[in-house]
Amino acid sequence: MSQENTNKIAIVTGGSRGLGRNTVLNLAKRGIDSIFTYHSNRAEADQVVAAVREAGRNAIAIQLDTANTSSFDTFAQDVRKALAELGAQRFDFLVNNAGTSLHKAFHETTEAELDAVYAVHFKGVFFLTQKLLPIINDGGRIVNISSGLARFSFPGSSAYACMKGAVEVLTRYLAKELGERRITVNTVAPGAIATDFSGGMVRDNPEVNKLVASMTALGRVGHPDDIGPMIAALLSDDNRWVNAQRIEVSGGMII
Repeated sequence: MSQENTNKIAIVTGGSRGLGRNTVLNLAKRGIDSIFTYHSNRAEADQVVAAVREAGRNAIAIQLDTANTSSFDTFAQDVRKALAELGAQRFDFLVNNAGTSLHKAFHETTEAELDAVYAVHFKGVFFLTQKLLPIINDGGRIVNISSGLARFSFPGSSAYACMKGAVEVLTRYLAKELGERRITVNTVAPGAIATDFSGGMVRDNPEVNKLVASMTALGRVGHPDDIGPMIAALLSDDNRWVNAQRIEVSGGMII
């Protein structure tokens, strides 16, 4: 274990499945403990905790609906308790990963659907980060998850992609405003990944899988293990001078 990561702690939202789960596990491989959130499936969260312990690190799962900003005060209190369990008062890394999908044509998208995507993908990220700022260490790192869809246009993704575009702008503003605390803030934008996201569309639909592979330079869809290690590496001290950047991790999708 490298000395730089000793006793470092990450908070990962949506850490019980998909990219969040992979990120938590890869952080554990690098000697980093995690506090991660799950929306409703406690059994999945417990499996991640067990896997982290097998890797010789600690993880604590906390239930959170990132769309419910009124719960953030309670969540912050729960985080402080979890930090105490881990022998710390502050944490080092925040990965804003939790998300939902919406695939719907622009002219069919309702106000309620737009509000729901906004609540999770932008409002939740904005105010959860704000709520946690008092307990992140100076010199810490924040990673916001965006999408390749904020760069290229894929019909049926307008509402979702617009929120990711907003997160990318927020990232640059946070990098500027938190610079005096030496906190770096970057965006990681995955391409199409084979997970259960969007009902497992990329993973389980052969036609979609083939289409994505055909428009990707490396000739296949992405997998969680293409993303988690990259995020963990970005959080390392090797990347301390990377700041305010949008890093797309898509295998060269639609280039």
